Parts: sequence; structure tokens; C-alpha cells
Amino acid sequence: MKIQEVLSYIEKLAPRYYAEDFDNTGLLTGDASDEIKGVLVTLDCLENVVDEAIEKNCNLIVAFHPIIFSGLKNLRPDDYVKKAVVKAIKNNIAIYATHTALDNAKYGVSYRMAQELNLENISTLIPQKGIIRKLQTYVPKDAFEAVREALFQVGAGHLGNYSECSFTIDGLGTFKGNENSNPVIGNSGVRSTVDEKLLSMTFLPHLENQVLKTLLKSHPYEEVAYELTTLNNNYEHIGMGAIGDLKKPMNINDFLKLTKSTFKTGVVRHSQPDIKEIKTVALLGGSGAFGIKNALQSGADAYLTADLKYHDFFQGENILLCDVGHYESEQFTKNLLHEYLSKKFSNFAILCADAQTNPVNYY
Repeated sequence: MKIQEVLSYIEKLAPRYYAEDFDNTGLLTGDASDEIKGVLVTLDCLENVVDEAIEKNCNLIVAFHPIIFSGLKNLRPDDYVKKAVVKAIKNNIAIYATHTALDNAKYGVSYRMAQELNLENISTLIPQKGIIRKLQTYVPKDAFEAVREALFQVGAGHLGNYSECSFTIDGLGTFKGNENSNPVIGNSGVRSTVDEKLLSMTFLPHLENQVLKTLLKSHPYEEVAYELTTLNNNYEHIGMGAIGDLKKPMNINDFLKLTKSTFKTGVVRHSQPDIKEIKTVALLGGSGAFGIKNALQSGADAYLTADLKYHDFFQGENILLCDVGHYESEQFTKNLLHEYLSKKFSNFAILCADAQTNPVNYY
């Protein structure tokens, strides 16, 4: 089996299309056409993780954070980034990073945080907006089912928890080909009138090339008329953060104890809001100060994230802001990826890295 098969499966969970523009996701080192020996899953790919991959005969490291984030001007092993990269290249180890693609995935980083707290009614805190595409095309009745089925097979008509969604209207189409045309129906130079169906389907933008390729291949006409539009809807299945409810409301002290225990953090930095209990909890793994306003607007009683600055806590008058630490907020990502890959692949080792990569210590 090739490394690419594993990467393609990861991108079903977290398509790279939805990674943030500033990010550097995907295959950072190695050749996706290599045969896979084993997979080591980690939060960060440091030199000690590469050493572990070598020891355990894993030639693919699946990391959350990209070890190469900005441009490298040389490959001298003189800092922690280049030491890891050079060692991986020397030992023919591929490194793949998911980062904000997994942050934006429905069942990604923040969703897993919510699961660890045993929250109920979990949904996306900051859904992406304006990403749903709509395809409309016009198909002769005799070919309609074949075209629609072909589009279903490549993911068109899939929206959230529903698939094979479409809308049709019966109508009449007209066309007249010139002397260079080769019409499937009718003759060149003569206007034809054909019973057609308008087919309307939605799809997600990372599928656009495949959807259009399939449309043109399956449609009988020499020239296929179609239109694409972008809908302005929020799409709850892609976006940052998560929000859910505790099974029972808790007072602030008990909730802070639960948070500290769940995230195994040395300290929880928090605001002191003027509220009595916590019921609805918003979460965002990693640096999540930008999501405070969304947590407030959503009616959350608490917001768990990391890397909050001094002045961020002034926004915590009516919400319990909790900074649990960057590593701590994302630590379960390793388990998430390991479990996801293990369900699919059983003919080679898929391991969680034992190497410690958290650079922050508590005294």
C-alpha cells in the first residue's frame, strides 16, 4: 500500500481545502508513492519523534502541527525545525501535517475536546459561510438518471447528514448547431426542441473539479450548459470551535476542577465572571482569543481555549474564560487521528508517539 492511500483517507476527515490561508498543511517531506511500513501519529514532529519513527520502523509521521511553517533558506541542522526535517529526509520518512484542516473539520480538534468533557448537543461554534456550491444543468430526459447518478457518486448532492439530494424541473430546451457541430439529437443547422430536465444539486468546493469533470463526461451533449453559484448559507459541518452542554449545570469551582483534570494542565488561567453556574460550554483548540465574541454571542457560560492575553480576560465579565494551555487543548488530536486511521488500516502498524513534545513546563 502506498503512503498516498493513507493521506487520501485523512483528507476525507479533514480536506486541505478548508485549511486557513496562512497555514502549511499536507505532505512536508517524503514521497507519497512510497510503500508504507508504519504510521506514527503525533501532535508535533520534533527530532525525538523522528527518532521514535526510525526505532519503530514507521516511514510516515502524521502530525497536527506543521514542522515547516515558514520558508527555509537552508537545510543545515542548526535549529529544532531543520534538525527534524533533515533527519526525516535522511531516513526517507514522510511527514504530513493536518493543522487547521483538522481544526475546521466537523469531528476535529474542538469536537474532540467537547467529547472529553462529555458534552451533549455538540455543534460548530464558528461555521464557515459562503462555501456551499450549487450546480444547475439541463439534461435530456432519456439521459437524466445516468447523469444524476454519476454526480451522486462523486459527492454532489451531499449536504451535512444527507446525501443524494437534488431538485428537478421539467422543461423544453432548444438549440441549433452550426456547420462544425455534431449534435447527439437533431441535425446541424436545424433548431431542435428537446424534452429536458433542469437538475440542481449542491456540493462542497473541494469537490468542484471532480463534479465538473463527471458532469462533462456523463452528459450526452457536445456542449454542456451549466451554471455554478455560491450560496451564502452558514455550513455547520465545517468551521472552527465547538459548543455543547454539560449533562448537569455546575458551579464555577467544580467546573474548573473538571477542566483541570480533563486537560491534565498545570494551571487553568481564568476570568471571574458574574455568573453562578456553567451549563453551556464553548471550546476552541489552540490560540482561540478570536472566538471569544462568538462564544458570547452563542450564549455560552464558559469558553475553553489557549494563549489568551492579559487584556482578553477583560471580556470575561459574563463568561468564564479558561486558558488551559496550547498543548493541553490540542493533546487529544493525537488520539483522534490514531483511532480514525486504526479503523481503516490494519495491515501495518499505526502508533501514537510516546515522545514528549510540549515545550511548556509548570513549576
